[in-house]
Amino acid sequence: MALSFDITSADTRNALRPATKEKPPLIGLSRTELAEALVASGIVPERQAKMRASQLWHWLYVRGVSDFSEMFNISKDLRATLDRRFSIARPEIVEEQISSDGTRKWLFRFPPRGAGRPVEIETVYIPEEGRGTLCISSQVGCTLTCSFCHTGTQKLVRNLTAEEILAQLMIARDRLGDFPDRDTPAGAIVPAEGRRITNIVMMGMGEPLYNFEEVKKALLIASDGDGLSLSKRRITLSTSGVVPEIYRTGDEIGVMLAISLHAVRDDLRDMLVPINKKYPLKDLMEACRAYPGLSNARRITFEYVMLKDVNDSLADARELVRLLRGIPAKINLIPFNPWPGTNYQCSDWETIEKFADAVNAAGYASPIRTPRGRDILAACGQLKSESERMKKSDRLALEAMMIAGHGEA
Repeated sequence: MALSFDITSADTRNALRPATKEKPPLIGLSRTELAEALVASGIVPERQAKMRASQLWHWLYVRGVSDFSEMFNISKDLRATLDRRFSIARPEIVEEQISSDGTRKWLFRFPPRGAGRPVEIETVYIPEEGRGTLCISSQVGCTLTCSFCHTGTQKLVRNLTAEEILAQLMIARDRLGDFPDRDTPAGAIVPAEGRRITNIVMMGMGEPLYNFEEVKKALLIASDGDGLSLSKRRITLSTSGVVPEIYRTGDEIGVMLAISLHAVRDDLRDMLVPINKKYPLKDLMEACRAYPGLSNARRITFEYVMLKDVNDSLADARELVRLLRGIPAKINLIPFNPWPGTNYQCSDWETIEKFADAVNAAGYASPIRTPRGRDILAACGQLKSESERMKKSDRLALEAMMIAGHGEA
């Protein structure tokens, strides 16, 4: 049975004042920007800025504090001044859902930006044997309108800031106990082993490469060895194929790459993933072959959702092998996850296995992804912010689809 909690008032660590126009956030600033903000505000002289920025960096990203009063090696007066001028508060957690398989989904509400309104996004944590993966959103809604994707039915509201992207990781660490205890001495070295969040994937709501600069800032902070300290080999950015920014991702961010492929012919991919009309398969494959550092240990992941009688034939499998020839690659076969209103069905399990066998025989790893969190709409392609809350009739329709076996592996 899936569990759902309204924890807005229950979690005092997150029930803090949000950043406002008068109190800009410090989360999401680079070290240089952090030092510049302290000097520009008149809080510290320039000669102390680098040292103070390093102190704050440690408290924010190693210790995970969300209140200046907890920064115990900073004077009380300076802490009070920082609290008056800046914000390090977490956004509001509206709801936390826990699937029967242990998957967690959070609904976060971010305060208005400029003349805008509050926005909501979803983030998913998937625990597995020996690892835990956090699926992070980069936009509120999406512009891509991929025909099989529930998230794509929600229109784009706005890009998320680097602060809002990082906040998803930091709140998840709060909730899962991944930051050190309050009693851990301030100078202690915090072990990297044993963390519940070992990997992050930019596979939530939105197209990350349509928000390149903010995603870049967030991922460089997430991979900073003196802070959140996630290896770039444990960070995967998924794109539907924004070709110019794929080159920039390799050069400027250097994380692992995943491609939402889903079809091996331009005519079909034009329908399933409309961005293909702008960046067709030939251009996409060229960008993949040029991605820096490719090897058998650093492969590109190609995501391929299995749609019954659409893209699941053995001819499609053979063409997939031909298309990827020469690219160190892994192919994730994803059983289609149903959502109310879709016209697609998941391929039969026997068909998926035959497709996987054909790809495996050509020398490519092609694991069949186990659907996770379907009962809380947390599976691949199902995220959609509760600002467009599902009607009860839609939830009942989904349950009926699941019971009838549509989309089940």
